Amino acid sequence: MSLEQLSLKLRFPFIIRVTGLLSIILSISLFFVLPRFTGETVQEHYDQIIIEQIDIPQTQQIERPPPPARPSIPIESEDEDLADDLTIEETDLSDFEAWDAPPPPPSGPQVKFIPYDDPPVPLTPIKPKYPEIAQEAGIEGTVFIQAFIDKKGRVIETTIIKGIPNTGLDEAAIEAIRKTRFRPAKQRERAVGVWISIPVNFKLKG
Repeated sequence: MSLEQLSLKLRFPFIIRVTGLLSIILSISLFFVLPRFTGETVQEHYDQIIIEQIDIPQTQQIERPPPPARPSIPIESEDEDLADDLTIEETDLSDFEAWDAPPPPPSGPQVKFIPYDDPPVPLTPIKPKYPEIAQEAGIEGTVFIQAFIDKKGRVIETTIIKGIPNTGLDEAAIEAIRKTRFRPAKQRERAVGVWISIPVNFKLKG
């Protein structure tokens, strides 16, 4: 081993001690020299929300009357021979001029009255088809239809004044009237369109 290497080996521990001491001194110096950072918590202030409690009075329960009973629906009979001997009466045309006599009920449809000298007259008998369900249930009655007959004798519009619901009779009466052609009403020898009330009778024969 040379003299230079021996001298470096002897000085190595001293160099290590001096280096460590300098590091400690430098760290302490930096601690005192550099400014300290302090964490400050910034608290934001919010306006306090006040919730006001309101006492809501209990809703009064109104007892409603029960709904009206539904009309009974005729039940179709299983007897196929039941309607063989049943017929429908034809609408009497001899008294046709008085057909518009019954006024519509207060709650019925409101139509414009058109004056006339001669009422409209059907050119053929009004023959409604008796509904099978009404025949089998033995339901009879008269359906009052209000119809508008134009100046050409055609049925333009129909409304039910008084009917027999849930039996098919109202629909049969309207269908029969709509298929009928009329001699139009006349006002001073001139054809005019008018509203008239027509009763359609349903009566079983057997």
